[in-house]
Amino acid sequence: MKYDYLVIGCGLYGAVFARQAKDKGKKVLIIEKRNHIAGNIYTEKIEGINVHKYGPHIFHTNNEDVWNYVNKFIKFNRFTFSPIAIYKDDIYPLPFNMFTFNKIWGCITPKEAKKIIDKQKKEIKSKPKNLEEQAISLVGKDIFNKLIKGYTEKQWGRNCKELPPFIIKRLPVRFSYDSNYYNALYQGIPIGGYTKLVQNMLTGIKVKLNEDYLKNKKYYDSISNKIIYTGAIDEYFNYKLGNLEYRTVYFKEEIFNNSNFQGCAMVNYTDKKIPWTRIIEHKWFEFGKDEKGKELPKTVITKEFSKEWKKGDEPYYPVNDKKNNFLYNQYKKLAKKEKNIFFGGRLGEYKYYDMDMVIDAALKFSKRELK
Repeated sequence: MKYDYLVIGCGLYGAVFARQAKDKGKKVLIIEKRNHIAGNIYTEKIEGINVHKYGPHIFHTNNEDVWNYVNKFIKFNRFTFSPIAIYKDDIYPLPFNMFTFNKIWGCITPKEAKKIIDKQKKEIKSKPKNLEEQAISLVGKDIFNKLIKGYTEKQWGRNCKELPPFIIKRLPVRFSYDSNYYNALYQGIPIGGYTKLVQNMLTGIKVKLNEDYLKNKKYYDSISNKIIYTGAIDEYFNYKLGNLEYRTVYFKEEIFNNSNFQGCAMVNYTDKKIPWTRIIEHKWFEFGKDEKGKELPKTVITKEFSKEWKKGDEPYYPVNDKKNNFLYNQYKKLAKKEKNIFFGGRLGEYKYYDMDMVIDAALKFSKRELK
């Protein structure tokens, strides 16, 4: 059988494109080298809890079209992300807001907090050249030292002075008593888990798991007219120009026979002496209850650790510094010379995408491609 489209990878980008192509009457096959669908948003039910197996994913967007799109496939709950940080046995609210400033400095008004930050950031005389300078210019030195430096250096495996300033710009800073992490109009978790969301997207679409496209490329190319490739772009070209750099993470999962481990979905550990970056308690993404509203008697936590990526590891965070971005652009030039193959998604475009951005990119590409 000849397919109109072969989609490589069953994460969000691949699933969205496949759905759009199927709805246009196209013959579509998805192949996935893992043993499950949904990519890194995959959830697995353990003790009645939808466990985020590749780290926490909270859907948030200001894009009404994207929000309406995902709600066609599943209902979302009203989860609001309000994590906390622990530094040397003290708890601090995240994102940085007036509760955080009150805890650190005792100030009550935004005017007081801004005065302290303005004083502390005076040492940054020019445009920030690295992450440390950018962070201090945003929130001052006290918060940088307690809540940013250790966590960031564990996460990226590099000194904050060696990291580009743009990484920290995504971090919310508010001079209000608002602990909602995301400044997004729409936010929530799919009821029943992300795997269920992707399953619903893939209704009527053929999916083959445990299939490695690059190991059987000649065959798969022969049965498809066009290919949507969502794997790593440098791997596709067999790393001929060198490999792009990533950070990867690994997890240690534990089940407890009590109903509450830490009282919230996520706690960041910002002291560099603590080896993990954060602990996730998955049940709180769905308020500690199952889909019928019943209280869950056990809990599942995941400790998350960060390390440098090597071949064979799952790539998570692109290291989008000048060197890597230059290398990606060289691969992008090679990709444009390929016939009937399109590269998309986090790995195909070497870009840190939030979920809504992935969906938006896939929908826009689908609109152009499926005319």
